[in-house]
Amino acid sequence: MWRHRSHNPSWFHRVATGVFDTMRTLLSAFAALAIALPASAEDKTIVEIAAGNKDFSTLVAAVKAAGLVDTLNGPGPFTVFAPTDEAFAKLPEGTVENLLKPENKDKLVKILTYHVLKGEVKAEKVLGMNGKKVPTVQGSDITITVSGGKVMINKANVIKTDIQACNGVIHVIDTVILPPDNN
Repeated sequence: MWRHRSHNPSWFHRVATGVFDTMRTLLSAFAALAIALPASAEDKTIVEIAAGNKDFSTLVAAVKAAGLVDTLNGPGPFTVFAPTDEAFAKLPEGTVENLLKPENKDKLVKILTYHVLKGEVKAEKVLGMNGKKVPTVQGSDITITVSGGKVMINKANVIKTDIQACNGVIHVIDTVILPPDNN
């Protein structure tokens, strides 16, 4: 008489044990892979992304001097128009060094927060904001201009968009923008 294998407890036990061993091996492999791979940008905060990019060393130094690291590491979301080191180099000689001094912290905070919007504003949305004045975290408005495929924030060109962070988005600009009372 023919017997179905599923009624044989030892056969079932061997199959089940093999399946569980295979699953355990796969899970271990996935866990090891997850540990070995670097975190994606989307797992990093705005500050962590900037700190990991050599083009933002001046910006990171300024954020630290202004005491804004914890804020920009916070939940947000934020949109940051991040000036490159080259953008800071366009400022008059000695400006950056002066701003980094403890006695100029308030002025530095005003300038840096003028580069930050509350909420996440991706490039696609920015393209639809031509001519709009948008309030910054600092309190003053920036003006967005879209012309000939170029986007400008005040007089700064946006040169790279949508660098995604876990707490917002970064758009790279080629000029430091100054709030109206700092011009």
